[in-house]
Amino acid sequence: MASPIRSASIAPAELPDDLDVSLRPRRIDEFVGQEKVKEQLRIVIEAARKREQPLDHVLFAGPPGLGKTSLAQIVAEELEVPFVMTAGPALEKKGDVAAFLTALEPNSVFFVDEIHRLPRALEETFYPAMEDRKLPITVGQGAGARVVTLDLPPFTLIGATTRTGLLTTPLRDRFGVFHRLEHYDADDLAAIVTRSSEILGCKLDPAGAIEIARRSRGTPRIANRLLNRVRDYAEVRADGEITEQVAADALNTFEVDHEGLDRLDRMLLETICEKFGGGPVGLSTIAASLGEAEDTIEDVIEPYLLGQGLLQRTPRGRIATRAAFEHLDLPIPQDAGLF
Repeated sequence: MASPIRSASIAPAELPDDLDVSLRPRRIDEFVGQEKVKEQLRIVIEAARKREQPLDHVLFAGPPGLGKTSLAQIVAEELEVPFVMTAGPALEKKGDVAAFLTALEPNSVFFVDEIHRLPRALEETFYPAMEDRKLPITVGQGAGARVVTLDLPPFTLIGATTRTGLLTTPLRDRFGVFHRLEHYDADDLAAIVTRSSEILGCKLDPAGAIEIARRSRGTPRIANRLLNRVRDYAEVRADGEITEQVAADALNTFEVDHEGLDRLDRMLLETICEKFGGGPVGLSTIAASLGEAEDTIEDVIEPYLLGQGLLQRTPRGRIATRAAFEHLDLPIPQDAGLF
C-alpha cells in the first residue's frame, strides 16, 4: 500500500521544482490576486475556527499554474493543521486510499491534486469518507469475504482539477466549497514577480516587472519561471539589474514574444497560416507537420492560442484568425474567410 505523503515529503514524481517551493506564499495575505476567492476562503476558515470543526471539503478548479496547490497549503497553514498531499494518478487501488485516510491526524487537510484523474473505481471509496468519516474495507475473498467499516478522524479533503468536466457529479457535489481560479492581470503578475525578486535577492525595477508580467500568459508559475530566466540573463549579459530593456532582451533571447507566445506556439500558427493558408486543417495533420503528439497540441499549446483569439476550433478543423496573421506579420490571403 502507498504510504501517506506529507507536505515535507512529496513523491518524487509530483515534486515541484525548488523555485516553485521557495516562492510559494505561506499565508493568505501573501497570496496575490484572486481577491474574491481569498475573501470567501477567509470567511469559511474563520467560521471553521470558531466552531472548532474541520473546514468543509474544498474543490479548486482552473488552468495549471494559477495557485491551486498554494491555496491548499495556505488553508492548512491558516487552520494550523497537518497537510498531507498526493495526486489522483498515484492512487491506484482502495488500499492506497485507506493508507492515507487512516493515517490522517485529526482535522488534517488531505490534498489530492489532479483529482479528475482518480480512477473511477476509487471514487466510491471517498463518498462515505467525505460524508460520514467512514471507510468500508472488504476483508477476505469469495464466500468468506466480509466488510469492515473503519472510523476516520475528522479531515478536510481539498481537490484540485484542471478539468472540472471530467469529475463525476456524485464526487463534485460532495465538495461544500468550490472555487474556480481565473488568469491574472498584468498588475497582479507584476506584484508577484516583484515579491519573488525580493525572495531571490535580485534587483527588479517596476518597468521590468511589468515587461515580465505581460509575457507570462496570465499565470504566476510562468511569471516566476520567466523571472528566473531573466535573472540569469541579467547576471550574464547585464549588470544584474532587471530593467524593462533587460527583461525584453532576455525574453526575446529565450523566444518568448511580447504576447507570451513561445517558439512552439508560433510554429503551430505558422504551420496553419503558411502551409495551409489559414485552414481549416485537421489536428492529425498539424501534429504530423510539427512532429508533436495530438494530445500535446490539444491540451498544452492550443488553449492559450484559443484564449487569445489567435486560433479557432471548428468541425472542419483548426483555423488561424486574422489576429494570428497580424501577430506573425504575414499577409492575409484574399480568399481566406477569416474572423
